[in-house]
Amino acid sequence: MRFVIFALLLSFLIGCQDVKRPIKPDNLISKDNMVLILSESYTGNAARSINNRIMRDEVIELDSLIFKKFNIDSLQFAQSNAYYASQLNDYIDILKRVEERLVAQKAEIDTLIIREAKIKKDSIEAAREKRKTKKDSISEGITIPPVQN
Repeated sequence: MRFVIFALLLSFLIGCQDVKRPIKPDNLISKDNMVLILSESYTGNAARSINNRIMRDEVIELDSLIFKKFNIDSLQFAQSNAYYASQLNDYIDILKRVEERLVAQKAEIDTLIIREAKIKKDSIEAAREKRKTKKDSISEGITIPPVQN
């Protein structure tokens, strides 16, 4: 029994020793472009999770749009992504930069939403004030003559 356990453990350890790392592709995407591509991809995936039916009905393929925008193909992206994923420190750096970019985009969008809500609120208040002023000016212009006996 001990021999079987030892043999299994030994074969497991030997089997895990030969991890092949991807070689650096000739058309490696730069780290800066990977940050941009992954940011767009994560944003697209978030949009896909919200409006999936619309995207299916319109046959919108976000990945193809992203690849076209950055002038790359899916194979080039897959090879570059696999290479960077095997270079752990580089990939962590890329993902941190992606996170920073997404947080900055969210802050910018939140600011725009708040500004838009304030403009809407101000215009509603201005319309109410204008309406109130109109009513007051109408009632002020009417004079009722005194009743004479």
